[in-house]
Amino acid sequence: MNQEIFTINNLWMMVATILVFIMHLGFASLEAGLTRAKNTVNILFKNTIIPAIGLLTYAFIGFNLMYPGDDFAGSFIGLAGIGITLPEGWDTFAYNEGYTFFTDFIFQAMFAATAATIVSGAVAERVKLGPFIFFSILYVGICYPIVGMWKWGGGFLDSMDIPFYDFAGSTIVHSVGGWAALVGAFLLGPRLGKYTESGMKAIPGHNIPMATIGVFLLWFGWFGFNGGSVLTADPGTVSRVFVTTAIAGASGAFGALIASYLKFKTYDITMVLNGILAGLVGITAGADLMGVGEAAIIGFIGGTLVVFAVVFFDRIKIDDPVGAISVHLIGGIWGTLAVGLFGDLAGMQQVLSQLIGIAVVGAFCFATSWLIFFSMKKTIGIRVDEREELEGLDINEHSMQAYPDFASKN
Repeated sequence: MNQEIFTINNLWMMVATILVFIMHLGFASLEAGLTRAKNTVNILFKNTIIPAIGLLTYAFIGFNLMYPGDDFAGSFIGLAGIGITLPEGWDTFAYNEGYTFFTDFIFQAMFAATAATIVSGAVAERVKLGPFIFFSILYVGICYPIVGMWKWGGGFLDSMDIPFYDFAGSTIVHSVGGWAALVGAFLLGPRLGKYTESGMKAIPGHNIPMATIGVFLLWFGWFGFNGGSVLTADPGTVSRVFVTTAIAGASGAFGALIASYLKFKTYDITMVLNGILAGLVGITAGADLMGVGEAAIIGFIGGTLVVFAVVFFDRIKIDDPVGAISVHLIGGIWGTLAVGLFGDLAGMQQVLSQLIGIAVVGAFCFATSWLIFFSMKKTIGIRVDEREELEGLDINEHSMQAYPDFASKN
């Protein structure tokens, strides 16, 4: 490959890295907006420390767990070493024809923290900060890269006769976070006053404009999330991925709009926002395989599913303040399954491979997150006490308020 093409490919990967990085601001804004004012600093703190955790753990061990090398092809786990150093004797071109070793690392590292960010929203407003940080270190540093290796690092899911397919992470990123979010929300229990004898009581977020900004930042960053996963600047594939990503997000908005209006007889902006995200999560597994019509169908179904998922989890009293489980777990499962139903790989054998991947990843992530959360629950505790929850985590965990000039009673 000539120097010019190499430079263009590498530059696009770095631009995509920047786009994925800005998604962390999107998550922070969305989660803060959909929760109460008295917990805003806590939400922002978690979403600030998580990227730092992701980068450091991925540099220390995660990258080498996820990409252990050809010696571990087809296996369950492997480790190439500790720390980030260019393989001995390799120059810039020897590592990969499209990008440098360090470009590969930093792009993949931006994905790593997303799993814990998803969990942050589901356990918001009642989780202790210290145990959450400890969970994030273990989950992002060990669980996520092991699962990623199974497909992206040449592991057993990639070595099946009909390989499991997950282009940019409907399962490997979003469902990984979704399973842990489900476990965390269940073991914590609902927020005080959420479910009463007279039924479910809505606890509205304090800043819908902030939540809306967050979703648009996420949609913006998703072009790098999916477009960068092409791993080259190939104009045909990257432009196709941009289009399917945009269409699925837009269609998800209408899926949620129609479903929520039929269900609640009102135009619910929070459902539409989560519908956009569910459409984006849904297309992520097969963004490079779908046509425009197929992307629209996948996004629409994802947006519809998120509405019924939110209602379902409330019915079984799993309190998820931002709808993270509905968006990332349900949307991730749907998007992964859709690879076998639509697009270039559609077929029953592919459906079976997708189901195997969903089940294996789900079992491992559920067991791992349960082990970590349950162990902490029985030892140091994972939930703040009732007084702290009522007063707010900001003043009790951080000794400050996001809006000190405005007294908040909720």
